[in-house]
Amino acid sequence: MSTEGINNAVEVRNLCAVYGKRTVLDNISFTVPAGQIVTLLGPSGCGKSTLLKHLIGLYAPSSGEILLRGRSIVHATEAQRQEIMRHFGVAYQGGALFRSLSVGENIALPLQEYTPLSQKEITEKVREKLALVGLEGKENLMPSELSGGMIKRAAFARALALDPEILFFDEPSAGLDPLSSRSLDQLILNIRKNTSATILVVTHELESIFTISDRAIMLSPQTKGIIADGSLEELIRSGSDFVREFLTGGKSVSACRNS
Repeated sequence: MSTEGINNAVEVRNLCAVYGKRTVLDNISFTVPAGQIVTLLGPSGCGKSTLLKHLIGLYAPSSGEILLRGRSIVHATEAQRQEIMRHFGVAYQGGALFRSLSVGENIALPLQEYTPLSQKEITEKVREKLALVGLEGKENLMPSELSGGMIKRAAFARALALDPEILFFDEPSAGLDPLSSRSLDQLILNIRKNTSATILVVTHELESIFTISDRAIMLSPQTKGIIADGSLEELIRSGSDFVREFLTGGKSVSACRNS
């Protein structure tokens, strides 16, 4: 299927996630235009991680539809699913690097799996992606030799290996010191600038939300759905005391952006 002219990188239509008798997400719908950085946020238990796992095909929804670049990941055949996965990258919260492989070997895996590139071409690609995330010359290190921030960057490099149009980042700043967290936020902005990728970020880090977001989608554990969707300024002006307090803690928008 050609995706030429498709403006939305991600479309979620009436998504429901039910586990046994417990509803986690109830009738979620939203679209993400190509090129946006969207943060998925909300209090613990609101379904952020559940939503992400549905978006990348790890979970099948109880009902509803998910389109990535105009193609359904819910109703795809296995061959179609493999093709869809070729066009998005994921960086998991803990990095999820294979500990028995070097950094370079971790990044090479998707290239070996999904492309006909020669080993020389793969090596060049690995070096290119490491340079993009600020890890030049680190391809021979083992994950155990990396700091927490470096592990996150290596995970970003692996997510970027296939030059995907869509990137999903799960809690990228979790567990990092403030300086490393700010550096990673800037890296996300640089990745969008250099690749034009659409980026969805699950996070609860307010400084990151105010630094990187073009738009934020806020979920509620009470309604099991979206309670706010828009720019941060729009969310704060939405009239909801809960949304405003969650995002600012009583500070002004400018103070939050500059904190």
